Amino acid sequence: MKTLSLLIREVITVIIGILIALFINNWNEDRKDKKYLDQIFSSIEKELEESIIDINRVIPKQLASIDTIQAYLNNEDVSIYDVIIKANGVHSPSIKTNSWNAIANSKIELIEYEKLSTLADIQERKENLRWRIEKQMDFMFQNMEKTDTGKKEILIMTISDIIGAEKRLLATIEGILNNKAELSNN
Repeated sequence: MKTLSLLIREVITVIIGILIALFINNWNEDRKDKKYLDQIFSSIEKELEESIIDINRVIPKQLASIDTIQAYLNNEDVSIYDVIIKANGVHSPSIKTNSWNAIANSKIELIEYEKLSTLADIQERKENLRWRIEKQMDFMFQNMEKTDTGKKEILIMTISDIIGAEKRLLATIEGILNNKAELSNN
């Protein structure tokens, strides 16, 4: 009987030791995950701020391109290629999502749904913008030598559409950064 009570005491001691070790290990893992998320969200915030700067840099250039196209709209001697050259080329912003992609490919389960949804919305808007820019580039390459007013008007519409998409993306990013609690890991 004495050996049985000694055995039970030793088993309980081992179980308690294991439970304490598991608790410490879980606490340490949670602490590491929180530190990782804090770093990722800080990096995401910095990337979003850089994206805002780039969008704000590009929109005036795109508006200037529209003005240039309008100035040569009825000039049949000036092709779309010539207009683009006069407008100093095609302009598009760089929307950075490297940190978002890093966490989306590794520890996405650590992110709350609201934050995940917000970041996914930015990624979706970025892809939408990229698609619009690709369509604009396709149109321009197909119509480089065209000089007619109709093609130039279509180019104005595509640039205007891109500017609208950029402004919607800009508003989304600014909304997130204005509500930093939405992005911080608290």
